[in-house]
Amino acid sequence: MTDLNGATTAAPSGTVRFDERLSAPLWWWIPGLGVIALLVITVRLGHPTWPVWLPAVVLLPLLAIAMVRTGRVRVKVVDQNPATEGGLVLTVGAATLPARFISAVTVVAAKDKQPVLGPELDPAAYVVHRPWIGPMVQVTLDDPADPTPYWLFSVRHPEALAESLRAVHDQSDPRVGQDN
Repeated sequence: MTDLNGATTAAPSGTVRFDERLSAPLWWWIPGLGVIALLVITVRLGHPTWPVWLPAVVLLPLLAIAMVRTGRVRVKVVDQNPATEGGLVLTVGAATLPARFISAVTVVAAKDKQPVLGPELDPAAYVVHRPWIGPMVQVTLDDPADPTPYWLFSVRHPEALAESLRAVHDQSDPRVGQDN
């Protein structure tokens, strides 16, 4: 796993060069609890004979499930075979991509997301967007058998991700890991 200092750790399936969970911010719990409080008051006003705790017991687990589900997506770069470049694999959510099919990595700043996600977006692209995360990374594919032109996904530390791909990827391609 790559920490903020760039250190990597070994994993059973190989060396994890980058690992980030796209979780929702902790402060989202505050509005969630506020909504639950309003719903408890509303139910209490509509059904005064019901116990006050009943809607809270039902709604608190739903809030917890919603918060956990928003943060399920992980972005990982794992070097499954550290001796060769071919073992590097990028995983975003449930999708995986061997590094040999990556032709370029571009960091998209938060201020540049609107055109990339709007008029410039290719409908065939693989997109994992989390609006609460500012920057994104665009990974251009070089696989003739895959109709997906690129992956576009949110990540909090895009330079660290690009560096982890650049560290093991073929250095003869200067586009890999470059900000365009």
